[in-house]
Amino acid sequence: MKRTGRAVAGFPSLERAAPSLWINGPLWDGAWILSALWLLPLVFWLAGNRSDPSAGPLDMLYFALTALFWIGHRLGSSWLAYGTEAYRPLLRAEPIRFIVLPLLITAACFAIFLPPDGALPWTRAERLVALAILDYALVTYHFGAQHFGALSLYRARSGSATRRMDRLFALGVGGVLVFVADILSGSAAYQDRWIDRGAVAAWITAEQDPIRHIATLVLVAATATMLLAELRAARPSWPRALYIMGLAMMVAVALRPRSLFPFLVLWTSQHWIVATGLASRTPNKESPPMRGRIRKTFHVLNTRPWALVLLLMIVSVLLLPVFEVEANRQGGGVYYGDRIFGTFVTGLRTSIWVPALVALGFATGFLHYLHDRNVYRLSNPKVRAAARGLLVSQ
Repeated sequence: MKRTGRAVAGFPSLERAAPSLWINGPLWDGAWILSALWLLPLVFWLAGNRSDPSAGPLDMLYFALTALFWIGHRLGSSWLAYGTEAYRPLLRAEPIRFIVLPLLITAACFAIFLPPDGALPWTRAERLVALAILDYALVTYHFGAQHFGALSLYRARSGSATRRMDRLFALGVGGVLVFVADILSGSAAYQDRWIDRGAVAAWITAEQDPIRHIATLVLVAATATMLLAELRAARPSWPRALYIMGLAMMVAVALRPRSLFPFLVLWTSQHWIVATGLASRTPNKESPPMRGRIRKTFHVLNTRPWALVLLLMIVSVLLLPVFEVEANRQGGGVYYGDRIFGTFVTGLRTSIWVPALVALGFATGFLHYLHDRNVYRLSNPKVRAAARGLLVSQ
């Protein structure tokens, strides 16, 4: 395989195979990284003209995608950190990032939720609202950061655009504009506690249409700028252009009135599928372990992307009812775990374990944001060495 040894934009000293603009070929990229392009028509077809898309076949699609990808994607970066040979040198080199901080975050979540109402200045309900708002802010940034990461992977192969342009587009369109859309639809976490107050709420209600129009114009202008820059590049990348268009179309759905559930399906499912695809390929070029039966078994999984995807899917299904206790914290949500496990799991939501399950849900969410940063921080040479499965063309 012919390689060039020159530096790649954003990833200094990264060797790459010059001919390929794809991470792992058109079919794989189309199924995983560019999943927005097939999710969009599928979601709109299943939604149809129903007044309540969440009560029809679109709900069945979301049930399947949630069961197969939600928890698996959340735990995928933790698997890369602790279950692969590729990242073992990083565990030894950076114990603060990979060991100390995760332990502190987990302990803090349990320390917040396990004490009863009278033990701390805030009740459990008040603590939950505060952490939920923090989680909403972090997850909004997290989604934008993943879009930036995907654009960066394609930029590394073509040398087009700049890191700053990608970051502005990913966080501006995939973060700020989605936040605006959430506010307009009333779907931000506990929005009535921190946004829908006094004059601000009245202004948002009165100016919804102008706000949507302005946000849509910003979206169109930002997307056109990115695509024009790509077309003018010395080596235009069609995969990158397709990702830009997929992201823009998803945000366009968010800015439409009365499209909350279709956007929810699109936005979360695309994120889960991309994360699972990336996790499945990242460790596949790791070196075999010298000893340890468990480590050798893990290595067999890590070097077979299909096997790692299957493992993450199985874990996702099995842990679905456990994590739904925290995920439906605002009430009124659908518990998909009941459809698989029946009434056996409904008792979890009224058991004495609820505070611990809520703490577990928040802890794994926060650790997911941390570990995604840890394992995909490709500006770090040690991380690039660990993630060769993503960076070296197949």
